[in-house]
Amino acid sequence: MVVRRIEAVAFDIGETLVCDDRYWASWAEWLGVPRHALSALVGAVVAQGRDSADAIRIAKPGADVAAEYRAREAAGHGERLEESDLYPDVRPVLSDLRQTGVRVVIAGNQSARAAELLRALDLPADAIATSGEWGAAKPEREFFDRVVGLAQAVPERIVYVGDHPANDVGPAKAAGLRVAHIRRGPWGHLWAGSAASAAADWHIGSLAELPPLIEE
Repeated sequence: MVVRRIEAVAFDIGETLVCDDRYWASWAEWLGVPRHALSALVGAVVAQGRDSADAIRIAKPGADVAAEYRAREAAGHGERLEESDLYPDVRPVLSDLRQTGVRVVIAGNQSARAAELLRALDLPADAIATSGEWGAAKPEREFFDRVVGLAQAVPERIVYVGDHPANDVGPAKAAGLRVAHIRRGPWGHLWAGSAASAAADWHIGSLAELPPLIEE
């Protein structure tokens, strides 16, 4: 019997599976600021190592982001997630992994609504969960303990794939998981050469690079 070194792969969501372009464009429209202005603010806070939501607080001083989110939902301008928001390599790579017997799970810092939208896309994944459903968010250890439970494997046989060194790489390694850092989105590109990202087991520019790396 062949025993796999890696039995499960867990994927972050934003800028790992999903391109956030439309997400930020919708926020710019809601706040009444030019898209390029909000994009620049996102880049600025990322460069400072801050939460990307701080871009909203700068664009609208004193804003309560959670309250703004609820107001958007109430006004019919809430979260949307469509096939076109997925990176092109997502479906083929997730399918390939499952076909080789690897358990595929999706878990990221997203709302409960985002989990519903992801499930509606019928992705080739065995399980989907978000911090909004769990009440635990990265980089908390509880989040990664829940990832281990979702993956149904011991930590050292799980790979967590994410773009954010501080939220994905370090905490996942501390929980005993293997980690693939992907150079996508502001965090993934800007911090690719940082000491935080260096702790990852693998560094990839596309999900398509992952399956050959984790094969026995």
